Amino acid sequence: MNQLDGTVAASIMGIGTALPVHRIEQKDVSARLAQALEHEPDSRRWAKRIFNQCGVETRYSCEPNLLEPVESCRYLPFTQAENVPTTAERMAKYKEAAVPLGIQAAHQALEDAAVSTSEITHLITVSCTGQFLPGLDVRLIQQLELSPRINRIPLVFQGCAAGLKAIQLANSIVTSDQDAKVLIVCVELCTLHFQPSAKRDDLFAASFFGDGASACVVGLSGTGGKELFRLGSGHSVLLPNCAEEMIWEVGNTGFDLYLSPQIPRLLGLHLGPEVERLLNGSDLPEIWAIHPGGRGIVDAVQKLYQLSDEQVAYSRNILRDYGNLSSVTILFVLQAIRDDYRKKKEASSGIALAFGPGLTAELLPFTYVPAPVEERQPVNQITIK
Repeated sequence: MNQLDGTVAASIMGIGTALPVHRIEQKDVSARLAQALEHEPDSRRWAKRIFNQCGVETRYSCEPNLLEPVESCRYLPFTQAENVPTTAERMAKYKEAAVPLGIQAAHQALEDAAVSTSEITHLITVSCTGQFLPGLDVRLIQQLELSPRINRIPLVFQGCAAGLKAIQLANSIVTSDQDAKVLIVCVELCTLHFQPSAKRDDLFAASFFGDGASACVVGLSGTGGKELFRLGSGHSVLLPNCAEEMIWEVGNTGFDLYLSPQIPRLLGLHLGPEVERLLNGSDLPEIWAIHPGGRGIVDAVQKLYQLSDEQVAYSRNILRDYGNLSSVTILFVLQAIRDDYRKKKEASSGIALAFGPGLTAELLPFTYVPAPVEERQPVNQITIK
């Protein structure tokens, strides 16, 4: 039975996160870009402004070349064409770095949930920044020693909203099969796709994305007496007339991203009716787990619902410290919320929001349920070397 009100429900039982070892300081990247753009004063001024205003201070990358001097970095504007990493090179790096990050996040989530690998019935893997076969799901099964008969569900190339989509899918699985326990593993290596370009679209994309992994275990609540996020009934929606506002396509030198500056305005226009439908007459929740797809997105949701700075601080702090980690990010936000509410030791209602190409919006209500006896110690985040 659930600790809060005696009901049994699908819940996030444990969370894990992992980061690559290479730390990128925003001020350093901005300075190196200014050096690379010394003969393009307009682009240099624009890049400096957007890097300073996007809400990011630090990020992490699996690519050490991004930290090399301007003369030897292969990702900066005006790199000779023959020196720019090809898509094949970037995918090789993805294959090398994605697996250990995913494994570390998964180990942490399983430990946090106090669930053994033999109990996992479903594995959902999420990534839009790289592909290889046999894929991440196979490597995780082999190295985590999961059952070879586990139900595998890869969510590939779905964008930033896919992490919350995976949680929605796990919620449906556990709700329909009470014996199920679902392991979700998200890995995104966004910095592999930085383009050596002086175009504003490419500079904007390079200003706030980072690399990382996150994982969680979803199962029935009320069996272990642990703190958890109890999941409600959410939904997905394809927002009207927004298909060209967020584009992610495979190119010859990595993947090409376009983000329209109209996205925050469009979310402000279309999100209200969807949240109203989700809440179905209930009051606005206290907790807001907003995917920080950019500073403007958090601004738009805060303005729309007149949220306090404290309510959006989780999303802003994750953006500041790690950047936008695409599908990985929502679990970073939920982990930050849990760490804070662990101190408060009180149950509270919440809503999780994430956005991706389409424009797609994922909306999920939840309740934070504290541990009934004593406060659990947080599991430390792992940095991968």
